Order: sequence, then C-alpha cells, then structure tokens
Amino acid sequence: MEKSLKKYFLFFLGPTLIAFTIAFIIPFIMGIFLSFSRFTTMTDVRWAGFGNYVRAFSNSDFLDALGFSALFTVVSVIIINVAAFFLALLLTRGYRGTNAFRTMIFMPNLIGGIVLGYIWQFIINGFLGIFGVTITVDPKYGFWGLVLLSNWQFIGYMMIIFIAGIQNISNDVLEAAKIDGAGPFMVLRKIIVPLVMPSITITLFMTITNSFKMFDQNLALTAGAPGKRTAMLALDIYNTFYNRAGWEGVGQAKAMMFFIMVVIISLVQISITRKREITN
Repeated sequence: MEKSLKKYFLFFLGPTLIAFTIAFIIPFIMGIFLSFSRFTTMTDVRWAGFGNYVRAFSNSDFLDALGFSALFTVVSVIIINVAAFFLALLLTRGYRGTNAFRTMIFMPNLIGGIVLGYIWQFIINGFLGIFGVTITVDPKYGFWGLVLLSNWQFIGYMMIIFIAGIQNISNDVLEAAKIDGAGPFMVLRKIIVPLVMPSITITLFMTITNSFKMFDQNLALTAGAPGKRTAMLALDIYNTFYNRAGWEGVGQAKAMMFFIMVVIISLVQISITRKREITN
C-alpha cells in the first residue's frame, strides 16, 4: 500500500502543485521584483531600487491607513473574540433551541463582503439620517460602522470554533472541579479557558488577518471617505496601484510591506498563544 502511494503521489499532487505555483508562487516572486521597479505596464519595467519604499513611507495616506487599520484591528479582535466566546459558552448549556440560534448567528458569515457593506451602509445611514448626517460625514462614524459590520459578520464563525473547543472538554474534568468546590468563575478561568486555548489560537489568527486584510467591506461601506480618513491598508494599496498614474510600483511596495507586517504579527501571536495551550 505504501509503495502504491509513493508511486502515484506526484500524479495526485502534481496538478495542485502546478496550479499553486502558477497562481501564487510566480505572481508573488514577480511582485517582489515589481516592488523595486517603476512601471505602468509589464513592457516598461525599470529598476528603481528602494525608491518605491521611500515614497510609500513618505506618503501620508499610507501611514494614516496603517494607523486606522491597527486601531480597527485591536478593537475588532477584542470584541469579536470576547463576544464569540461568551456566546459559545451560552449555547453549549443544552438549552432548547440552541441549534437554531447557532445557525442564525453564523449566517451573516455566508454573505459576501460587498453586499454586507451596502446593507450596513443603508442601515447606518438610515439611523444617522434622523440627525441629518451620513456615515461619511465624520471618520468616527465610518470607524464604528466598520467595527459593527465586522462583528456582525465574524462573531458567528468564531463562535462555532469556540463551541467545538468547549464541547471537546471532558465532563469529568468539569464535574471534578465542581466537587472540589470551584465556582463558575474559577472553572472558567482555570479550566475552560486553558483547555480552549487551541481554539483561541485559531480565532485570534483569523480575526487579526481578516481585520488587517479587510477590503471589500471597507470599499462598499465608506470607500475611505471622508478624505481617505477611513481607508484601511488594503483599500489604500488598491487606490495607489489603480488610481494614481506612475505609482504602480509604490502600490506594489506597500503590498509587500503589508504582507510582511501581517505575517510577522500572525507568527508572534501564534507563538505566544501556542505556549499557553495544554492538552485535555
């Protein structure tokens, strides 16, 4: 059996490997090269060295988008994970109708980002219209609108991951803790949270990367208005690459810095949370 698997290994893996190379590896390598070049099309590429990176950091739009994205990510990650965790706790108590509630809370995750953006733009503008303003009047409206949208979309998905982790905890452990006199808060702090750390690792990774990479929701909800003050990094990179002639290389440099930053933050987060994981 093992010999047969080795014999046909490349036959089954080959198509996926080729597709991955064409769709990801080659464009990524080309992107690294283009981030050090000036170009408008692939026929007029000229080497620019670190010039694109210098222009990117001297561009206030990029720094503003970086600060906005960082603040948004911190707020969203905290709210999403805390809300999802406590919803998971509530919906694993065996109450009647919990499956229906799980489905309803998860459903927003199935809606596309562009559609969600326009839905929440309509809802928020309808509410703000009472006061004679719209979401694009003040950056704080756009910020909290994006937080509200991301929470509504992602809490249900993270809740499902937490539910899986909580249901994996042995009832014997929980019962033993109660017999020893541990109260609900002590059980939560000393038993449930440590045993759910693998789920926390996953949800933190997903919420951090999703928050930093948010593009379509940002485009549909505010499009960066007013004055690009609600533009996140992905939207700023898009605007730089496609809406500023001669800045294509700068847009690519921003994309490379964005990629490196998200990778570093994610690796640090994973290394920290994995150290706290324990086996059940």
